[in-house]
Amino acid sequence: MKKIFIHISYILVLAVSFSSCKKSLTDQYNNPELTSKASLATLFTGILNNDRVRPAYWNQRTYLMPHAAVYAQTASFDNVNTAYQQIDGYVGNYWSDFYYPAGNGSGPMAIYRTMEKAYAALSPADQASQAVFLQAAKIVMYDQASKMIDAWGDIPFTDAGSLETYSIIKDPKFDDAKTTYNTLISGLNDAATFFKSAVLPANTAAAFSKQDILLSGSTDQWRRYANSIRLRLLMRISFVDEANAKTAVTAMLANSTEYPLIDGANSGTYNPATTDVLLQPLTNYTNTPRSALTEIDSYFAPDYMLNTVMAPANDPRLPVMFDKFGQTTGGVFVPNPTYKAMPITFTNDQQTTQYTQYAIIDSATFVDNGKIPGIAITAPEVNFLKAEAFERWGSTGDAEAAYKIALRQSISFYYYLNSISSSPRAKTSLPSEAAITAFINATNVAYTGSSDDKKAKIWIQKWVNFGLLQSDEAWSEYRRTKYPKLTIVPQTLNPYQLPPTRLTYPSVETGFNTNYNTVKAKDTRTTKIFWDVN
Repeated sequence: MKKIFIHISYILVLAVSFSSCKKSLTDQYNNPELTSKASLATLFTGILNNDRVRPAYWNQRTYLMPHAAVYAQTASFDNVNTAYQQIDGYVGNYWSDFYYPAGNGSGPMAIYRTMEKAYAALSPADQASQAVFLQAAKIVMYDQASKMIDAWGDIPFTDAGSLETYSIIKDPKFDDAKTTYNTLISGLNDAATFFKSAVLPANTAAAFSKQDILLSGSTDQWRRYANSIRLRLLMRISFVDEANAKTAVTAMLANSTEYPLIDGANSGTYNPATTDVLLQPLTNYTNTPRSALTEIDSYFAPDYMLNTVMAPANDPRLPVMFDKFGQTTGGVFVPNPTYKAMPITFTNDQQTTQYTQYAIIDSATFVDNGKIPGIAITAPEVNFLKAEAFERWGSTGDAEAAYKIALRQSISFYYYLNSISSSPRAKTSLPSEAAITAFINATNVAYTGSSDDKKAKIWIQKWVNFGLLQSDEAWSEYRRTKYPKLTIVPQTLNPYQLPPTRLTYPSVETGFNTNYNTVKAKDTRTTKIFWDVN
């Protein structure tokens, strides 16, 4: 296969420059008026400025694309013996970037611990006025921590950040994944409760708005963000702890006033820019948009997603998610007549020689889009979660209505991503209502059949919606639901014949944390995350 590089990294000229050593963060975030104290406001911006949220090169190309996107088949990959093999260095970078700001992430754990320490040192009056920064940072850190658990299971959590908290280096213990998940769910509820009644002093409100590069200081949006991530995590555990998940989710969905969500006001034509939790790039990608003739080096469309799900339904998202591609004959580029993905069963030799006959990812939306944001959570995901809850547990809402809203919102979302591109190939308007309605009524999309059929459609369409950019969420939901029913091509390299059910701990942790022995026995590729019980 031709080399498959994706050029959506950014030069973050405004980013804070961190040392690679594990040292206290206080000096890097000093309050300019009280230089002996760390500023919660600037620490807060530091925790937000995270390239492990944005589709930056080191997140998308070195962590997500070779791992989660391969295991969930939301992107193409070379059909070679190492296809399912974890790349220890890249995975180790992701792991380290969660715990301390040394590379391509913001080190949310270390910054949050520093914020806790700085907050504890404030007077009660100052704590009351500054609590908003700590509560918002907690939501972000808990969101990122859940992704760590979804990938590895048990992780260091309660003891992590000892240098920032106690000014000592202490090997942290590995906390039980289920217990930590419950801590995250409870903490997100507490944060949402805080933002429900938060009234900020004028100076705090101004500082919060200025430092908040994610949600522009909107306490309503922070409340919705906390509730929405909590909904995601509750549904993630809903097969292993259904009683508690059902009780909590039913209460949330029965009272939108008490539990507002990132749901786009249940409108299919919502505005992602003002509704979704999206982390914008600090600078734009500056490469000149490429022509179709030079798109050979892009990713190919995933087989199941295009051939089985989207093309048969004439999905309106096709023109902004994929390019038909084609080949040059006699100096003239001839596009392929239809959207068709390369079969997943092709050998690497077939991939290499026949690639021009198959669709690739859309360059305007994904490759040449300097404004493409990082995605925390979106309205379509929330409405897919609602649809599943309504279908499984009944009386609190209309599953079909939520499902159809989610489909329409997913269309709106992908056309929004495409529209903000500076590429001359970007689309200028949404598909027609007739095209959208025909898609929603297509045989493999329409909300018909048994309850199991309907749940399968919800899960498959949510997987499509996650797609390339949220492949970590796609992989988690694929493991939880076992949908879609993907064709897995076994490889011969032992022990990497099949995709893993979790990542194994990277050597940057196993080689230095003396507590690793407590989890070593279950540190295998086939150990399942606690919520993976289907």
